[in-house]
Amino acid sequence: MIGIVGLGVIGGSYAMALKAAGLGPVAGMDVDRAALDQALAMGIIQQGGRPDKALLGQCHLVIIALYPALVPGFLAEHRDHFRENCLITDATGVKYQLSLKLEGLLRPDVDFVMGHPMAGREKMGLAFASAQVFQGANYILVPTPRNREENLRRVEALARALGFASVRRVDPQTHDQLIAYTSQLPHAMAVALMNSDRPGRETGRFIGDSYRDLTRIARINDKLWAELFLENKEALLEAMDRFTQQLALIRQAVAQEDEAALRDLMRKSTRRREALDS
Repeated sequence: MIGIVGLGVIGGSYAMALKAAGLGPVAGMDVDRAALDQALAMGIIQQGGRPDKALLGQCHLVIIALYPALVPGFLAEHRDHFRENCLITDATGVKYQLSLKLEGLLRPDVDFVMGHPMAGREKMGLAFASAQVFQGANYILVPTPRNREENLRRVEALARALGFASVRRVDPQTHDQLIAYTSQLPHAMAVALMNSDRPGRETGRFIGDSYRDLTRIARINDKLWAELFLENKEALLEAMDRFTQQLALIRQAVAQEDEAALRDLMRKSTRRREALDS
């Protein structure tokens, strides 16, 4: 039995992807009875209820799809409810602070392998989950010294079975530094871009694909993303500072009507974007 704790957009997507891959059976766990009933009706879980010893005790693998701040408390509350030699993984977007809290929360026989599916939706809830969201996406595995190699390989194999195209291993600090730049900074930029518009303008009549692409993630789950920003404060502030420095260079070139400097910055970004694709 595979258990999924939290049947929101990510937990629901896991359930759908597991069904599509022919893996299971799946037990869904959530405090929201409506989400459980919906998942049961869709056939993406075979059992459903609040997380407790009866359900957790059946699961050889548990996927925790909760907000980051809830994970340590969940592990502590259910420490004695997990099946013997249970493998646990998560889907949270920040890892370093969590890695510091894990010691003492788990029994010696239980292994918690931190994982981060680099996929998601702007909207919340099971209604917006999709089995396709993982297809071709990146999956980040974040090992700790207490992890057993066979369990790291099990989580890697699961990620590939669900459609992730790339699976990489990094330490918790490196993960959070990179995610501050590739995920949290873009969300901060999208929020700032939307909020910098002048009130009252008919902006919607003047937008093209570039504006749509840049602001797609500005429709944001504020509770989750505020938590992610603050949990990864230092790395995000560093990423913001580096971005601000680059924006200042563009502003300076525009103010000074320095076409050569502008074109040089643009050529630099073009080369870097092309290298990213390769």
